[in-house]
Amino acid sequence: MSKLLVGIVGLPNVGKSTLFNALTKKSVPAENYPFCTIDPSVGIVPVPDERLERLSILSKSKKTIPAVVEFVDIAGLVKGASEGEGLGNKFLSNIREVDAIIEMVRTFEDPDIIHVHEKVDPLFDIEIINLELEAAGIKKPTLYVLNISEVSGQISKEFKSKIPGPYLEVDPIFGTGLDQLIVEAYKLLDLITFFTTGEDESRAWTTRRGAKAPEAGKSIHTDFQEKFIRAEVIHYDKLMEAGSYVTASGGTPQSAVAAAREKGWLRTEGKEYVVQDGDVVEFLI
Repeated sequence: MSKLLVGIVGLPNVGKSTLFNALTKKSVPAENYPFCTIDPSVGIVPVPDERLERLSILSKSKKTIPAVVEFVDIAGLVKGASEGEGLGNKFLSNIREVDAIIEMVRTFEDPDIIHVHEKVDPLFDIEIINLELEAAGIKKPTLYVLNISEVSGQISKEFKSKIPGPYLEVDPIFGTGLDQLIVEAYKLLDLITFFTTGEDESRAWTTRRGAKAPEAGKSIHTDFQEKFIRAEVIHYDKLMEAGSYVTASGGTPQSAVAAAREKGWLRTEGKEYVVQDGDVVEFLI
């Protein structure tokens, strides 16, 4: 599966690079002036998933490898960008390369942090960004992220009701809401997770929602698509249920699979099977 990117977009000085740093723990400029991020930085971020951790424990895996999301920190967009204002053409070309957008919105007042329009008006900021994206012909899935750092009190329900799409509240300085943001970004790309598990490793794999078994197998190796014969599939919930029976009686990870097979929970699926989020799969070629 080709890699998919989530771009962090917004006006200058709304906290995009601070969010990116918090997500990736990668050092990129976050100084207090517009256009400090000229070239987009890319960070690979693991997707939190407790199912993977539990599978790894069940299988006594030596390695645990999560699914990932790639975030791109894109320099601040300004009014008139679609007509070349600021670094508009460059910024818009960067945005065109991503598959989904996180639109960072500043909700806090701070006289020490310059606002490009000299006032904090989140809905006005959203309108500017969306108009510029629309004028540039850019339509991708968008998640609005409200930067609540330094905000005193609650953001009003009236304001929230006017946000033109799904949103999250995040404090990138203290890290509040980051795990949920990563998970929601993954969903924004319309991705699902399936697993492979064994003594060597338990791993979360990514495929698009609606993918059939051979296409999902390609995420692991092209042979699993080209030479696909069948797949043995059990949903995570059922494997853990079977595992709870056998581990309580001192059984092995292998006996958990055997117990699942006896109960009919381990199925053999063909080329037309649509892989579901949470499936544990063994591909046979």
